[in-house]
Amino acid sequence: MEITKVGIESIPIIQHIAKITWAIAYQEIISNEQLVYMLDKMYSTESLQNQIQVQGHQFILANLENKPVGFASFNNKETTPEKRVKLHKIYVDPSQQAKGVGKSMLQFIMNDISKEGVKFLELNVNRENKAIGFYNKLGFTIIAEEDIPIGNGFFMNDYVMQISL
Repeated sequence: MEITKVGIESIPIIQHIAKITWAIAYQEIISNEQLVYMLDKMYSTESLQNQIQVQGHQFILANLENKPVGFASFNNKETTPEKRVKLHKIYVDPSQQAKGVGKSMLQFIMNDISKEGVKFLELNVNRENKAIGFYNKLGFTIIAEEDIPIGNGFFMNDYVMQISL
């Protein structure tokens, strides 16, 4: 497996993986209307360009046999006073899950940010998402709950999870 940092040139790949993973990951959690709204809001070309060029999100791609199978993003430009970095996204093609791709991407990120003195990696996950078990297995713990309004009357009902580096 190869994991590399990428930029705006990889937006079409990120969009493709997001589309195929979201349809499965969220089909029983949120309405189709909310799914379409959130995909457009978070994964439009303009939104991804802004995340990379303005907000400082670093995206990575995971490739198996030269085929992109997963991506993640984290904010590598800002840490909180407590030395926390936010993992914004992590998704693996459903046909490639349970093969160590997600774990490898998280390890890549943790290694990268720990070099900068970061003490904690934090993420939000929908309270109904099966990925909570994956995060628990890797050592993340729930530290808070959040209900975040995202527009159009929709909310993200999340746990905030954290791991010490």
